[in-house]
Amino acid sequence: MFRVTDGAVRRIEGGAAELERHLQVLIEANMPEMLGMRFLAHEYSTGPLHRGRIDTLALDEDGSPVVVEYKRTGSASVLSQGLFYLAWLVEHRDEFEALVVQRLGEDAGRTVDWSNPRIVCVATELTRYDTVAAGMSHHRVDLLVYRQYAQDLVTLELVASVAGGCGPRAVRAGSSTRAEGTGRRGVRQSLDSASPDLQGLFAELEERLLDLGDGTCVELQHYLAFRRRRNFACVRVTRDSLVAVLNVDPSTVSLAPGFTRDLRGVGHLGTGDLEVRIASAAELDRAEPLFAASFAAAA
Repeated sequence: MFRVTDGAVRRIEGGAAELERHLQVLIEANMPEMLGMRFLAHEYSTGPLHRGRIDTLALDEDGSPVVVEYKRTGSASVLSQGLFYLAWLVEHRDEFEALVVQRLGEDAGRTVDWSNPRIVCVATELTRYDTVAAGMSHHRVDLLVYRQYAQDLVTLELVASVAGGCGPRAVRAGSSTRAEGTGRRGVRQSLDSASPDLQGLFAELEERLLDLGDGTCVELQHYLAFRRRRNFACVRVTRDSLVAVLNVDPSTVSLAPGFTRDLRGVGHLGTGDLEVRIASAAELDRAEPLFAASFAAAA
């Protein structure tokens, strides 16, 4: 990171936050902006049997449960600790859902999605062993590195993201590398009854979304979430078209009936305010600028 003043460049040195707790409090107070999540609990006790405390419990924008663990310095235990707490969380679903209702209300409690819960590990540095271990875990894992610059600048860099599922489908930040066999059963079942043309259109849409850059794809209960720090496209398959919900302000788009729709104030699946319905290759091409805008907004 460099500061530019009157054409002169000066490097800004970065380092760890002074205290792990300081970073934790900062993120917990700003979770929607920094991680795209809703805060639930700080240092949550796992009871006398597990004898542990989860650094942060949260609910992400898709309704997936999230365990967040922080380390001030590089540590081989940060991921294993997160996996330990994720196992506890899955075994205590009723307790977690009761916490969601208590903090966020009945509506949020009814929409908790257990199909792919997440671990988020935040550390000052991560090794190649951490990223390989994340890929082998077969769970949904995000690894982030933080740096603090001067007094008022903090960066969070996504260094690896694993989508989870039945196979090791890891996508590193800055790469579109993908692995097959990743448990997309819900979408695949919808595609089985779709026409060959729609199946081919879906494959092309998926390829284009992942080729935008440092994105990952996660299968959830009702849709595929293509995401960076936040979702940029939530895609589901209907009988005759593909429906993508994008993170684009509908007021900035010239809406076209049958192609784009303003979802503000309308209950819908997926996160975002603009619906794009795609039934042909021409409509897929037409949607490209909207995909790019949503991708940029999700950084």
